[in-house]
Amino acid sequence: MSVANSSPPALEILVREPGGFAIWNGPPFTNNQPNIKLDKVPCTSAKFSEDGSKLMVIKSESSISIYDCKTYKEIRTFESPNILAASLSPLGTYLQTFQKASSPQEKNVTVWKTETGESVYTLSQKNMTLVTWPTIRFSSDEAVASRMATNELQFFDTGDFSKGVVHKIRIPGVASAELSKTGSHVAAFVPESKGMPGSVQIYACAPGSQSEPVARRSFFRCSSVQQHWNHGSTGLLVVVQADVDKTNQSYYGETKLYYLTLDGSYDGLVSLRKEGPVHDVQWSCSGNEFAVVYGFMPAMATIFDKKCKPLLELGTGPYNTIRWNPKGRFILVAGYGNLPGDMAFWDYVEKKQLSSTKSEWSVTSEWSPDGRYFLTATTAPRLQVDNGYVLVELHSITTENHSCRLNILDQKDQTSCAFQSVKLNQRLIYNQLFYGRIFKLVLF
Repeated sequence: MSVANSSPPALEILVREPGGFAIWNGPPFTNNQPNIKLDKVPCTSAKFSEDGSKLMVIKSESSISIYDCKTYKEIRTFESPNILAASLSPLGTYLQTFQKASSPQEKNVTVWKTETGESVYTLSQKNMTLVTWPTIRFSSDEAVASRMATNELQFFDTGDFSKGVVHKIRIPGVASAELSKTGSHVAAFVPESKGMPGSVQIYACAPGSQSEPVARRSFFRCSSVQQHWNHGSTGLLVVVQADVDKTNQSYYGETKLYYLTLDGSYDGLVSLRKEGPVHDVQWSCSGNEFAVVYGFMPAMATIFDKKCKPLLELGTGPYNTIRWNPKGRFILVAGYGNLPGDMAFWDYVEKKQLSSTKSEWSVTSEWSPDGRYFLTATTAPRLQVDNGYVLVELHSITTENHSCRLNILDQKDQTSCAFQSVKLNQRLIYNQLFYGRIFKLVLF
């Protein structure tokens, strides 16, 4: 059958409010009204696996259910007391839970196999932060699993966790680590200590690999880093953050952008045309280009190639966000949070701006996986009023307003809204969720 004649896969949206979650049919909507595919299921939190095959639903502090996304049937329930956090592996093979420990010796992190419900590995962890959770991290294909421990990175056999730690990489002072997309390499951050500069070091993950890093970059005035691997696992962007800006130009500190490659073709600072902070950075789906929003307001936006040469300038404006659509053609530059919500859409292939619009008070945003729609959301607890979304379609020139009410988001929930998903049984599933009451639908 010809691909051109096949119908596009349907989109689905998971919506969660204080009482639970529901599944909507995604756009295009019939009469501009989404249809409910699955009625509300009580829960406190819900999240899809990276590949969209499984849905993890936390129903209480002692109960977690796993749903099959082909049928939205509950396939497994895990009962365990005092659950504080949970995470699914990228393919949904493993569930990881963090429990409140009753004693220092208690093993409070458990790795469960979702197919059988059995516990395959346990360990102790004193506390949980955004840097240290999930404790065991997987590559996208689940071929590699690693854990950051004191002064070392530990690796596991993902087919048999009963083997325990199968090999280690010693990295004195390691504070955070990021696996590459393929799991072939890992980037480790070591902060400044006793007059020694901080550094990011890249190591090969395979057993028997050399203990020396294949790439390394050192820097002073570094409090924390954000590490961004490209999709081919050949390059790493590092946003280096210092809490204090010694030039006194910024109250929020100082940021620099570095780029490291595995083959050594580039190792250094990315040359930006304007002074000021690095607001956002994102790789294209090919991993051959990356886009950066940077500089004091009005900020600049630029696309670079893998040799850090500028390819396209996306103009200046009140911007702090950049989003490359999953197909790699369209790019959005926007200003959210405390900025007015300006959005500019660009066609990277044609090298031109397509259109612009606004989405005030947006908290979060993301492209649909088919690359056709862009959605922004205003959610609590960031904002308590005007919760809802703006949905933009890149194929028409009409604008319609639409109103509907949902309950306000649970005040205790800090989950953000994002949309990342993959093709599954001729469907595309939004991999995260949004909340609140719908206030506007924009098509242009």
